[in-house]
Amino acid sequence: MMKRTVLINPFFEHLRPFVESIPQRFEVEGETIYTGRNLIKVFEEQGIRINVKRYRTPFFINRVIYSYFRPSKGWRAYSYPKRLMEAGVTTPEPIAYIEEKHNGLLGISYFISIQKPHARNFYEFGTANVIENKEVIEAFGRFSARLHESGIYHRDYSPGNILFDKINGQWDFCLVDINRMNFGAVSINKGCANFARLWGQTDFFLVLARSYAEARGYNEEQCRNRILKYRRRFWKQYRLKHEVRFPIDI
Repeated sequence: MMKRTVLINPFFEHLRPFVESIPQRFEVEGETIYTGRNLIKVFEEQGIRINVKRYRTPFFINRVIYSYFRPSKGWRAYSYPKRLMEAGVTTPEPIAYIEEKHNGLLGISYFISIQKPHARNFYEFGTANVIENKEVIEAFGRFSARLHESGIYHRDYSPGNILFDKINGQWDFCLVDINRMNFGAVSINKGCANFARLWGQTDFFLVLARSYAEARGYNEEQCRNRILKYRRRFWKQYRLKHEVRFPIDI
């Protein structure tokens, strides 16, 4: 027996008919912007660009865990933005969450949010000219410091999950795929380790470390050494595990 639960942000109650139609429309409508473990499409409704992420049915053990012991990825993606936005951190506003359960176990689920206008992500820093991008890198260092000082730690702080653009003359950073978050004090070690997944030349991280350390009142040399140490460790393990190379300077 299948049971479908629909949760809608009260601010977007006027979109309820659209939200409730998603399970029927998703396969045949919308503009696909990402395919992978999950599928992401963008829809246009009432003049609003809406992002719909469909989470596939988890493997059996995770179906049990997410059904009875832990909140699902979609539920976390729906509930965490409030914490970020209260801290002044840009993230897509949640519209709704839909989950389907079959005989009590989680099946397909959907996270529905506002499609943000940010057109760039951090993959471009894999080979970017650091001097030409110094301003945005420094701004990102300050943003990350503010994020950590607010007790917010994105456990998947990776290139595709950090969008950015210049909005109203200022660099603005938008965090996506935020279902993996920790909330609480972020130490210097933990903060510096958070940059390990990013791509970029060594000079990128030198600029980043300087800006981050200054914003948090840390020793620049210690911060720089820790950031470089953690990223070397992460990418060494990643390459050994996946037997691949990336366009980054390690």
